[in-house]
Amino acid sequence: MRRRHLAAPRLAGGLTAGVDEVGRGPLAGPVVAAAVILDARRPIHGLRDSKVLEAPDRERLAAAIRVRSIAWAIGWVDAAEVDILNILQASMLAMRRALLGLAVPPHRVCVDGDRCPDGAMLGLDCGFEAIVRGDARVREISAASIVAKVSRDAWMSRVAGSFPKYGFERHKGYATPGHLDCLALHGPCRLHRQSFAPVRR
Repeated sequence: MRRRHLAAPRLAGGLTAGVDEVGRGPLAGPVVAAAVILDARRPIHGLRDSKVLEAPDRERLAAAIRVRSIAWAIGWVDAAEVDILNILQASMLAMRRALLGLAVPPHRVCVDGDRCPDGAMLGLDCGFEAIVRGDARVREISAASIVAKVSRDAWMSRVAGSFPKYGFERHKGYATPGHLDCLALHGPCRLHRQSFAPVRR
């Protein structure tokens, strides 16, 4: 079986930041974005779209990314902000916060999906490129998807003890049958997105 290698970003030269977000779909919890600038001198093997990795592999890779990358940062947008902004704008805000958190400014930014956050609002003098399925095609975006997913999952597991009725450590806020049952029984808590239809109902 031929091994499929992730492509390098199409723009050449300089430092590339990959950006991806997780948490658009859940009924509860934050939207989390990560920005990662990898170091070509310290390669990390096994980078993939976070959704196709098992949890132990994601955690191992996230630890390696944090140690070996040139820079990485996380951007958070909580449930209350999601309700105010809408989920698309919340995702863009999380990406902007992640990019602003980088200790090293990138020369270009590659974003998973079909649109980019507004670079003019960031004061970054660099090019932006949206890449559909970028989390499966570009190493930097794969790394960002892994860091964002591991960070959000860990946060949801930590706060689950403060909201024991909902089982956040199991479903991480997604609309599983068990989560919907808990929501129907207990009503929403402050981590729930009030603007999402299942919560609103």
